[in-house]
Amino acid sequence: QVQLVESGGGLVQAGGSLRLSCQASGSFFSINVMGWYRQAPGKQRELVATITSSGRTNYADSVKGRCSISRDNAKNTVYLEMNSLKPEDTAVYYCNCEGALGTGSRYRSWGQGTQVTVSS
Repeated sequence: QVQLVESGGGLVQAGGSLRLSCQASGSFFSINVMGWYRQAPGKQRELVATITSSGRTNYADSVKGRCSISRDNAKNTVYLEMNSLKPEDTAVYYCNCEGALGTGSRYRSWGQGTQVTVSS
């Protein structure tokens, strides 16, 4: 079992910034990819950003230049720095990680989600 605990969401005015954190714990052999997804009311969950264990990043076009994803492998933690926030960034943000268990099987886990609300 791999558990993810997110923190850092909240209410912010347009143009403001937030930093989300997510720490993984449990029994796993490795964490290969960590990332953030979001789901707005009435919409499907969508990718925000991912980062591999070697530091390669991928961003959704909608957040490029405004968000930065990073990770601390020693702490099994991923961060999402969000700047110049817009009302359309309002959503529940979910942490995600993928990797391998000690048995060699793969896993994919989700956090419980943290609400980000951007007021205009």
